[in-house]
Amino acid sequence: MQNLIPEMTEGQWLNDPGTAANSAESGLEGLFFYTSMCGTCMLAEQMLEIAISSGPVIPVSKININYSPILRDRWQITSVPCLIVLKNRKPIRMEYAMGSVVDLYTWLKLG
Repeated sequence: MQNLIPEMTEGQWLNDPGTAANSAESGLEGLFFYTSMCGTCMLAEQMLEIAISSGPVIPVSKININYSPILRDRWQITSVPCLIVLKNRKPIRMEYAMGSVVDLYTWLKLG
């Protein structure tokens, strides 16, 4: 499966409000926080890719939490994987348990 979740750095997200996710008309976007050695994160990312490919969803990007101390502290992220849904760059939903592809699609779908 192709990589459907673009990776960005914390600096890119903080300094570029014109990224694809941030420029979405709805103001909604998802940020997926992970670490590279986390097996559960890898599984959650695969589930996210299936959810994203299932239909129209909000833009989702991923950020390695090891390199994002500002967002980690600002949003008090306590573990990974963590999917945060934002509206106008403010968290409206934070999920640590990626129960199923259906759950993920429900959280990310447009409309």
